[in-house]
Amino acid sequence: MKADVAVVGSGFAGSVVAERLAACGYRVLVVDKRPHIGGNAYDEKDAAGVTIHRYGPHIFHTNGQRIFDYLSKFTEWRPYEHKVLANVDGKMLPMPINRTTINGLYGLSLTEDGIQQFIDGVREPRHPKNTSEDVVLDSVGRQLCDKFFRGYTRKQWGLDLSDLSPGVAARIPFRTNDDDRYFTDTHQVMPLAGYATLFARMLDHPNICIELNTDYQDIKNDLVSRHLVYTGPIDEYYEYRHGRLPYRSLRFEHLHVEGVEKYQPVGTVNYPNDFDFTRITEFKHLTGQSHTGTSIVREYPQAAGDPYYPIPRPENEGLYQRYKEQAKMERAVTFVGRLAQYRYYNMDQVVGAALAAAESVLKELGHGG
Repeated sequence: MKADVAVVGSGFAGSVVAERLAACGYRVLVVDKRPHIGGNAYDEKDAAGVTIHRYGPHIFHTNGQRIFDYLSKFTEWRPYEHKVLANVDGKMLPMPINRTTINGLYGLSLTEDGIQQFIDGVREPRHPKNTSEDVVLDSVGRQLCDKFFRGYTRKQWGLDLSDLSPGVAARIPFRTNDDDRYFTDTHQVMPLAGYATLFARMLDHPNICIELNTDYQDIKNDLVSRHLVYTGPIDEYYEYRHGRLPYRSLRFEHLHVEGVEKYQPVGTVNYPNDFDFTRITEFKHLTGQSHTGTSIVREYPQAAGDPYYPIPRPENEGLYQRYKEQAKMERAVTFVGRLAQYRYYNMDQVVGAALAAAESVLKELGHGG
């Protein structure tokens, strides 16, 4: 297996780097252990003909014009503003928490100013904010924390809010108005023909060779390249010499419901306090597809399985830093992506990191120099 650059993984990180290097004239070999390209963003039609995301919902949103323009070369877009409801106390209430949430939960009719006064009266100021519990209590107080966040977090991470770094909860805002969009980014869209088509177009280049069902660990001694781009778990690359980095995995329960046009009123419904699953997503909301039935997925977080989420705790970050220091000493190896950099990236952040990584690799290869 010979190429100018070998790329391990064909998700957003690997595919973006491969496309950029191929466009500059370099021969790129992409290897992926799965039988398809696209990583966790891969989508497909289920047995009933409904387009689903095999590995859970992937909703694209970004404020980065450069990232949006780059991806637009490979797809047309469908406008889509994601909305999430939380099933709390038998009611379906908007997430993130907003005026509608609080009025609906408590049977109130507060104005925006009234909502702010209500929150000011229940929040528990925390300084400094060392944990996610500190962040949530400081934002919305204990009761809303327990109803909307604590149970969901325990299921999602297998840990209490008090055991997680503050950045986890900092991702979810609180609003005093009725804005019920989950995201507020400038660009909120879905690839019109799907993610699989987007990736196929991105990797459709004569300089790119793709090997699927191929584990890098099995072929690494046969690889001959000037540079390696690795997007898998960094601890696996180093054969766990410093110990295993903890990840959270997911089990997906896909279900098709025939004869039902819509299963739920919005794309995703969270279940913070009931059932073993965290949420249900209905894909027709995301894709706009017309079909006589509908398809949903329930997500069950678990400890074992494919790594999906780096677990944000100080001790885990400390272990990652040991791997990162070792990676700095590597020559002709670039680590990029959620697993390789042990951080929670949104899709647009992965694309941004991959574009930067590609520029760095091109410089190292002497392109344009």
